[in-house]
Amino acid sequence: MNVIQADDNIITVTGLVKTFNDFTAVDNISFEVKKGEIFAFLGPNGAGKSTTIKMLTTLLHPTSGQIMLNGFSPALSKDGVRKSIGIVFQDPSLDDDLTAFENMEFHAICYKVPKDIRAGRIQDLLKFVELWDRKSDLVKTFSGGMKRRLEIARGLLHHPTILFLDEPTLGLDPQTRNHMWSYVKDINQKEGMTVFFTTHYMEEAERIAERIAIIDHGKIIAMGTVDELKTKTGSETLEDAFLSLTGHKIREEEASGLDRMRRMRRMWGGRR
Repeated sequence: MNVIQADDNIITVTGLVKTFNDFTAVDNISFEVKKGEIFAFLGPNGAGKSTTIKMLTTLLHPTSGQIMLNGFSPALSKDGVRKSIGIVFQDPSLDDDLTAFENMEFHAICYKVPKDIRAGRIQDLLKFVELWDRKSDLVKTFSGGMKRRLEIARGLLHHPTILFLDEPTLGLDPQTRNHMWSYVKDINQKEGMTVFFTTHYMEEAERIAERIAIIDHGKIIAMGTVDELKTKTGSETLEDAFLSLTGHKIREEEASGLDRMRRMRRMWGGRR
């Protein structure tokens, strides 16, 4: 039987651990996300951000710990969790050989969006992300930014309560990043949708998130608003606060972070 979490929190995580053989990817983390909040995991590649999202969204089973999401436990009610969430993955997940409309329609069928409202919902969302005029074009002809916008529209199609974005602006130019975040903030404000995103871009976390959890080597080092993190460390910038808390800058950890990711993939044995 699921235990409903506190009214103010839509996500509650307690003592979450994920190990792969002798490697600990997520190391006993606990945190809460409030309803309607824009919440960020900030950390270098390989810090445990994507692994945490995969556990929250039922794609990975935790080694130990508890998760409650919109009143559901992923361990006990995967369907309840999946109906509550939309996901934009770090890696592209669209079918390049389908049109934008067909990608949306396939997702709508999978999530059992009623047929009588399906076409109208798809039209509204494609207009929202400024892709309606490209609805009949194959996705293989889209730029990286257009694909990201389509993935956001697809993730919103079934009216999720929480939108997960895993490094959503990776590889995008600054202008496209700004446009993408304007869509996300707009839907957050209009519908009160909770947004949980991961990033290793300092400026992105500072500008977009209401609260930030700094994660490094699988552990949450600190959590709070930008001002709270700066006050806690006596820093003038979020970058200085990150340096004070972790002992390094994110870009200095990129190489070792990639090494950690490769190690994790070897331990997964190619499994997702």
